[in-house]
Amino acid sequence: MNAYLEIIRPGNAIMAAIAVILMMFVGHYYDLAIILCALIVFVSTGAGNTINDVFDYKIDKINKPNRPIPSGRISLKNARNYSYLLFGIGIILSIIDSYLVNSIWPSVIVIPAVIIMYLYAKNLKVMPLLGNITVAILTGFCFVIAGTVIACATESLNILFISIYLGLFAVFMTLAREIVKDMEDIEGDKLEGARTFPILYGKRIPSFISIILIVATTLICPILYIFKIFNISYMIIMIIPIVIFLYSAYSLKLNPSEETCTKVSKNLKIAMLISFLAFVVGSFNFFNFV
Repeated sequence: MNAYLEIIRPGNAIMAAIAVILMMFVGHYYDLAIILCALIVFVSTGAGNTINDVFDYKIDKINKPNRPIPSGRISLKNARNYSYLLFGIGIILSIIDSYLVNSIWPSVIVIPAVIIMYLYAKNLKVMPLLGNITVAILTGFCFVIAGTVIACATESLNILFISIYLGLFAVFMTLAREIVKDMEDIEGDKLEGARTFPILYGKRIPSFISIILIVATTLICPILYIFKIFNISYMIIMIIPIVIFLYSAYSLKLNPSEETCTKVSKNLKIAMLISFLAFVVGSFNFFNFV
């Protein structure tokens, strides 16, 4: 793979853009503005991944020498400039998107997100829990920026509410999973001298926080059906992730082992993907049987 493509981690960037595509289907809005929004998220995420490698190059020399910078396929200077270029493209595209929907809000959301990505790569990621929270917030941003674009274009506050809900759903579940992943990696992180939340405080408090996040998010899942935003098919499909979420929370309740944390992390990811399917299906009227 070309080094400049590899360093943006295209798979990761595509997953971020999929959040926008999800909102496109939920909002039934397929115009140029939302397609451009997906591109903004892809490019900005790629920029964030690149600047992350720039700040991590000393560690990667030891732990991941085959990455583009430590392997010498991209110089540190070129990688830094490349990330700045991608960030700039993302901001310019957000300004164009603001013009298309006749609102400054897309840019108002994208620019702070870009700043947060840079700060995360520079120093936030090594801060216990704060790094996890930052990753979760950036994940939620993907839904909110898409909902904002659609809301501005269609003047629909309903879709903005949905995007904020989905954004919060993504924030809480991503944060829970990030904490679980840190519990899973305690031994390896200790060897690397990391200061993650579970390393500093043990597993009990991180487990408790993850359980609260999972259960609280699960309990509010019916809201979109209760307020008739999504139809009954949404709730039918959501039964599966709700069961997985609650089982995951139960699995974390007693000092979970590394193996248990690995399973919980995987299950949470699967349940989130099924939930996103439920959001899409539940938004279409032809599935409404009641």
